[in-house]
Amino acid sequence: MILEHVAIWTNQLERLRAFYETYFGATSNAKYVNPSTGLETYFLTFSSGARLELMQRADIPENKNDTIAQYRGIIHLAFAVASPAEVDKIADRFKEAGLTILRGPRITGDGYYEFETLDIDNNRLEVMAKYGGDV
Repeated sequence: MILEHVAIWTNQLERLRAFYETYFGATSNAKYVNPSTGLETYFLTFSSGARLELMQRADIPENKNDTIAQYRGIIHLAFAVASPAEVDKIADRFKEAGLTILRGPRITGDGYYEFETLDIDNNRLEVMAKYGGDV
């Protein structure tokens, strides 16, 4: 069994699509629009085959994402890269773009090298690689 996709509601559909294309190499399908419900959606596909569905509809309320507090339920999306050096490269790219780094890059207690960040809707993200001793 595989996890087919994860969906995110947004009120910045085009900007969020561009964010994941720019910083995570996602490829988008053509926008789907349902005129009767007002739903607009993209499926973004990553090199691993994983997919992220971005959805927008005017009647969906704002989320309560908090950049400090954490709550039960889905808390973050994690993106794996090939090496700790690549984690550093992506973290540097985020810093140069003025994007938020919440924590890291750092070595975790369970054998990963990662940094935590936010997308433009304040959804928590991790960028990680297996840690083999060299950073």
